[in-house]
Amino acid sequence: MSLEEARASLESAGQTHVLQFWSELSAEEKDVFLEELAQLDAEELIQHCRAAAEAASRASGEGERLDSRMEPVSPEFIGSVSKSEPETLKQWEAEGFLQIAENKVAVLLLAGGQGTRLGVPYPKGMYNVGLPSGKTLYQIQAERIRKLQELANEKNGSKCIIPWYIMTSEFTLQPTEKFFKENGYFGLDPSNVVMFEQRMIPAVSFDGKIILEKKNKIAMAPDGNGGLYRALVDNKILEDMERRGVQYLHVYCVDNILVKMADPVFIGFCVMKGADCGAKVVEKAYPAEPVGVVCRVDGVYQVVEYSEVRPETAEQRHPGGELVYSAGNICNHFFTRDFLQEVAQKFQGQLKQHVAIKKVPFVDEEGNLVKPTKPNGIKMEKFVFDVFQFSKKFVAFEVLREEEFSPLKNADGAPVDTPTTARRSLLAQHYRWAVQAGANFLDDQGNPITPKLRTAQDVDPPALCEISPLVSYFGEGLEKVLKQRNLKSPFLLNKSFVEKS
Repeated sequence: MSLEEARASLESAGQTHVLQFWSELSAEEKDVFLEELAQLDAEELIQHCRAAAEAASRASGEGERLDSRMEPVSPEFIGSVSKSEPETLKQWEAEGFLQIAENKVAVLLLAGGQGTRLGVPYPKGMYNVGLPSGKTLYQIQAERIRKLQELANEKNGSKCIIPWYIMTSEFTLQPTEKFFKENGYFGLDPSNVVMFEQRMIPAVSFDGKIILEKKNKIAMAPDGNGGLYRALVDNKILEDMERRGVQYLHVYCVDNILVKMADPVFIGFCVMKGADCGAKVVEKAYPAEPVGVVCRVDGVYQVVEYSEVRPETAEQRHPGGELVYSAGNICNHFFTRDFLQEVAQKFQGQLKQHVAIKKVPFVDEEGNLVKPTKPNGIKMEKFVFDVFQFSKKFVAFEVLREEEFSPLKNADGAPVDTPTTARRSLLAQHYRWAVQAGANFLDDQGNPITPKLRTAQDVDPPALCEISPLVSYFGEGLEKVLKQRNLKSPFLLNKSFVEKS
């Protein structure tokens, strides 16, 4: 793109201020800037800046309440780990394993976010929450995929592959690629780990003007995890899935340390129900818990944010005491490839734009970098779950929070969702598995530790026990290794221990 073309494009969008420092830039800086400007489509830019300014003015008022238009998910469209018969769960699991064994299942990780709120400058997936093994979120997830492939092979007598698609952003692609290469892709075949980048869009001031973060750089931000649908097209990911024969996708967020990658029970449930779209949910801990709720609005499925519901609606209960709106969204989804194809081709332009009012560093009229002390800009985001409304057959699947959901969002010191709470959740789960498999834990003096299967999130389990995903995906197969074993805390169960046994 030439300077004249860039100027004409920006002029049509009312954004010529972006070039105000052009004469001060070196030749190299000019080239870099023109390369960035070439990525911006004039028509899209006009719509984006206008929508951002309008959305920000709406966001400053009280949001719309959806109470009168809401209804809970019908029971026939909900599956449940805790309320289903064991035989039914086994059928769903067998179906899931069959689809995995036939190479029809892939996982897709949403990993565009940095660890800023954790106080680190690298992607969240590279974070180590302080487990005895020192494993990062990426390593734990990679090893779960490896074990699941192994289990599917054993159950169905065929060698299968679960491709791992990883959506990154401009901020996370390079460090993620480097981290995987340095760690040998954690034992996975690099050809089955497909990284791609979501789109970046400009941050905009309250009056609809693009913000400059440097004299030759626009302040950009990822377009939210709902940018997935555009990114699938831009990066030809749907074609890659088709070429591999993938029919079903498990999509999840990077920060959940307990995520069950390509959970065969969930996959099997969705497939046997004929669903094109599904969501795992957990029961809300209390009415005012700040999580979105999966429900129907005007007859179509969507996630309603807690701020969109009045307290009296959130507090409604069934005669048995359960919350009416209890299906808490945990960003853990099932999609058919056909559904994703349809969304990408027909609906992704209709996805709702969500407003995030942020403090965006900028250069002032004199070209000095300013770090604002209060919000000054708008970042527009799309959410991955906003496609539920386009589903022809939507289902929800309720799982136990203590087994499947412990997100890592905040630095230690915050009350919830910290490295400490994530670590404790995983270690408590592994301790339960070991005790249920018949292990006995001993203290430093060799005295038995009284088993305790339920522990609060703010305390460590009675004994520290970490089980490698390469040994057990979700607690299976541990009896033959641990039954009647006396174990000293902390205990690390890895493949070498199993082989010695």
